[in-house]
Amino acid sequence: MLISSDFGVYVHWPFCKAKCPYCDFNSHVRHEAVDHMSYARALVRELQHMKTLAPAKTVTSIFFGGGTPSLMPPEAVGHVLDGIAALWTVADDAEITLEANPTSAEAENFRGYRVAGVNRVSVGVQSLNAADLAALGRQHTPEEALQAFRLAANIFPRVSFDMIYARPNQSVAAWRDELKVALGEQQGHMSLYQLTIEPETRYFDLFQSGKLDIPDDDHAAALYEVTQELTETAGVPAYEISNHAKPGHESRHNLTYWRYLDYVGVGPGAHGRLNGLATVCEKYPETWVLRVQQEGHALIDQQQLTSAEQAPEYLLMAMRISEGLNLQRHANLAGGVIAADKISALAGLDLVREVDGQLQATRRGRPVLNALIRELNG
Repeated sequence: MLISSDFGVYVHWPFCKAKCPYCDFNSHVRHEAVDHMSYARALVRELQHMKTLAPAKTVTSIFFGGGTPSLMPPEAVGHVLDGIAALWTVADDAEITLEANPTSAEAENFRGYRVAGVNRVSVGVQSLNAADLAALGRQHTPEEALQAFRLAANIFPRVSFDMIYARPNQSVAAWRDELKVALGEQQGHMSLYQLTIEPETRYFDLFQSGKLDIPDDDHAAALYEVTQELTETAGVPAYEISNHAKPGHESRHNLTYWRYLDYVGVGPGAHGRLNGLATVCEKYPETWVLRVQQEGHALIDQQQLTSAEQAPEYLLMAMRISEGLNLQRHANLAGGVIAADKISALAGLDLVREVDGQLQATRRGRPVLNALIRELNG
């Protein structure tokens, strides 16, 4: 059984211009100017500590997530990338991604990010409907989004066109038309996320009070099916529940997560996994930077997971991707195989299939993946 040696670095930039009503990520709005370089230096210092936990690695992917990393000045991004290169060997073909919002001001930084070393940008278009963008709290127009995406496609070797569907009051016909436009713009990768209502968000409060009308399960399923139909026809099929790509355009960094491989996470609220060591950083930005300055890192939790504890994590992640779960690797972690009659029963319902030792969710199984995973874990 071959396990990839891919190793990722996740860098969390926690600041946003405004908090989107659907967002439950660790993001923060600051009305005073942020000292970007102080945070960049703190990120490098925390990376130096992470090197002690993962000394002999070759970095195959780096991902700047947030928050809004496109609020970082290019020199801050370059400082972090230089810091990573000073600590580990960075593969010649390493994928270096930065999440970007398509406002005009942020798009002005694109050329600077490319010079700094970024070679892939994930552009948060989210919608091509002006009213929906406003309802989602986005600060760009559809026209700005398309201009920014086209600019990114001219600057970076790889770009992702990111959208949210199953939005309040969204019809299947409207999503079909909108997705067709997006498919005409995409350059090989799309992240198409179905809107979920998360606790501790503005949308959750509105939903609980009956002031937010979102698609019911049947309507959401119809939107999902349209998404699969159009993306497959366009040659960008799903390789993960919410991610679609032409062959060879898959996100290497995100595959590192879904394949349950090693990565370090730095920055406020970042998580990491290193040979079963689960790490968590302090969430609050000002507390995080102070702890890093004083202690060299802001880890608030480090837990060495047993193999038995890693097994359900691996199953949860691997079943999301089209290549599926390596049954032998899972058995090695779990201390036993998944019962053959359980797999047979699920296969009989056309929910899973076994291909060359990989257990995969079928087209029919993906929409009920959570229930499927519970059954396999049971």
